[in-house]
Amino acid sequence: MADHDESASSPHSPATDRDPWAPEHVTLRSPAELADALPYLLGYHPNDSVVLMALYGEDRRFGGRLRLGIPAPDDWPDVSDQLAETLVTACLKRGARPDGIVVYLCQDPADGETSAAVMERLRPFAQRLRIACGALDVPVIDALCLSDGRFWSYCCSDLRCCPPEGAPMALPGTTVMAAAATYAGVRVRGTLREMEARLSPRAGHWADGQRRALDAATARLVPRFLGGDHEAARQETVDLAERLFERFHATPAGADGIESDTRDDALLTEDEAATLVIGLQDRVARDRAAEWMEGPRTQAVLRLWRALARRCVPPYTEHAAAPLTLAGWVAWSSGEQAEARVALGRALTADPDYLFARLLHHACNEGLDPETLRDCLRQERAERAERAERADRAVCEAARAAAEEGTPHEPQPSAPSTAKTAAPRTRRRKPSNNTPRPKRPADAPPTSGPAGKPRPRRQPTRRAARDRQ
Repeated sequence: MADHDESASSPHSPATDRDPWAPEHVTLRSPAELADALPYLLGYHPNDSVVLMALYGEDRRFGGRLRLGIPAPDDWPDVSDQLAETLVTACLKRGARPDGIVVYLCQDPADGETSAAVMERLRPFAQRLRIACGALDVPVIDALCLSDGRFWSYCCSDLRCCPPEGAPMALPGTTVMAAAATYAGVRVRGTLREMEARLSPRAGHWADGQRRALDAATARLVPRFLGGDHEAARQETVDLAERLFERFHATPAGADGIESDTRDDALLTEDEAATLVIGLQDRVARDRAAEWMEGPRTQAVLRLWRALARRCVPPYTEHAAAPLTLAGWVAWSSGEQAEARVALGRALTADPDYLFARLLHHACNEGLDPETLRDCLRQERAERAERAERADRAVCEAARAAAEEGTPHEPQPSAPSTAKTAAPRTRRRKPSNNTPRPKRPADAPPTSGPAGKPRPRRQPTRRAARDRQ
């Protein structure tokens, strides 16, 4: 039975754990307050998810967290062990073993199913999670089931707070946690399903046209990236992204997510979206695009990457890993950790081996500071600008020197070729047998050497001298 008199404070966690927000001190004293706090701790309402929250100290401060989609019943034993071990190991890496864990099971009823039936169906999973955490000497303080606006506690038998039919969730914005989040400037960004829908390919009549545009862009750009024209293709990709950034920045986003996304989709033509999606498959072009992660155009950049991810219709769903990773990077760099985790998770779903997404996902979950990566990108941009400036200065100096000498200046190629060029050699033809060789007059000078001087005698070669010996 959960000891609800002991408070859980949110979210004072270890220094290495980065939380979405950090109010002064919020005390949660009941399962109802624990259930209400979940979307504010994650930044969204989780759908079909199992969430584990680590607690620290006697006042049970929230710390590390872990979320996963609810697996199939056959996988519950293995998944429970893996989840408990992963959370405890991550907390130990941050310097402290958790003193307790709160388990959340969130799932809405299927067609013809009640929320109470969902709670009973997930009860074995909750019990298996409690066993797995207890095996690691970390007790489960409470295990809650959230379904269709009601909640149940698997650990509390007090009918006053946890009746068998479940207790209704508090109205949004009426709890202490909601007030503290509003004061801190934190808002819940809808449900997990809604956030994923903003990053998923849209179905509809325009999908066929987008697919044909992607086919054409692939046939046009892939040979250029694989051939000798890759640098020009990269620059064209970056220039197109720059123009689209300005277009999105000039069109403010709407308040509603669906209406805003529909307006953003209209800002892109099929050919523009296809060209940019295929161009971002090049690693160098993608890294240059990642440099736009700060400044007044950040939200426009994020909207563009979302719109490109929605254009990756089948069979180009794997290509969405690039724009999804860029969306996750911009969100993480802007402090939107909830959206960053969702976007990076979708990128790994599109391509599990996409290295950039794996590195960012790990860094975001480990609570690292994105400023380190921002510094690297700023330095790379500054060095590239310096190289371009030196090249322009060299061309100007060469043109000035040529003008002073009075000779026309021809621009030098960007990369000098290593192959030697030579004038074509003309071969002297021997006269045919029927053609008599012309005779030289007796008083004519020698054919070689200065006129009036005898031809120098050729010295015998070493081979001729060796033959004579």
